[in-house]
Amino acid sequence: MTQHDSPALPAHRPAASRQAPADPSPSRTTRPWMPALLYTLGFLTLYLLAICTPWGQRAENALFGLGSEGSEDAWIYPLSGSAYGSTPLPPLELSAKPTLMVGLAVIVVLTLVRRCWWPGCAALGVVILTTGGKEVLKSTLPRPDLVGAPENLLDQGFPSGHTAIPAALTLAAVLVVSPRIRPYVATAGVLWLACIAAASATMGGHRPSEVLGATLLACACYGLATWLLPPAAAPGATRSPRALPVITLTLALAVALVSGARNDTLTRSLVSAATAFICAALVWYAAVGWPAHTARRTRPALG
Repeated sequence: MTQHDSPALPAHRPAASRQAPADPSPSRTTRPWMPALLYTLGFLTLYLLAICTPWGQRAENALFGLGSEGSEDAWIYPLSGSAYGSTPLPPLELSAKPTLMVGLAVIVVLTLVRRCWWPGCAALGVVILTTGGKEVLKSTLPRPDLVGAPENLLDQGFPSGHTAIPAALTLAAVLVVSPRIRPYVATAGVLWLACIAAASATMGGHRPSEVLGATLLACACYGLATWLLPPAAAPGATRSPRALPVITLTLALAVALVSGARNDTLTRSLVSAATAFICAALVWYAAVGWPAHTARRTRPALG
């Protein structure tokens, strides 16, 4: 065979093959709708199981029969604002509205300073939808009395307003801060949430389902807001030290145990702490976990 008869080989253009997966057009995989759907389904499932079934009502009502009726036996009682002359830990008692107003003001300031207009609007939307949705749901979702509970246990408190505020403000803050400090802001917010969620449950102000419901509502609003953001403004992969998730959740567990502890009942203390820890894990995963997993799924192939 002469050199003129050599078969033509297909041209190999590695640059083109490497750039093909990196499609500049926006893709729904970079801002998935699945988290918002899952959190919403979790919220509805929790409501149906805990509030609309006899065994769910009995299980939660039984917690109020453990220990004394008051909240004085809770370790965190001196910081709750219930004691005369005490200063409440935000957002407990009368500090709820001021805490919410200050949080919204901080978000606005960060948005103006960093000029992150779309994330700032999304952050405000998360807080407004969570706190406003909490008020609407509290007044519209029925709590049927299926077990003949005492009158003082028939008040509608689903979802918890005190828990919704730290959950919503934490998720809003991670949208407007620099990606470099985002994991540390999430850590601070998660520890705050663990404390408030445990305190709300252990002092008898809210049932565990109400505390979890508020957290799921905030996560659903966050998932919806990040999905609706333009691709360029959506939060990217959050890089954090490998040990930070373990450290954060370990500290959250410790805070939940202390904040949920009571002198008169171990069972109620542990249930409150477990509820608060689940809330902390949900918010941490929503704020830090989902973007990281999304980045791994959508990383362009190199071959």
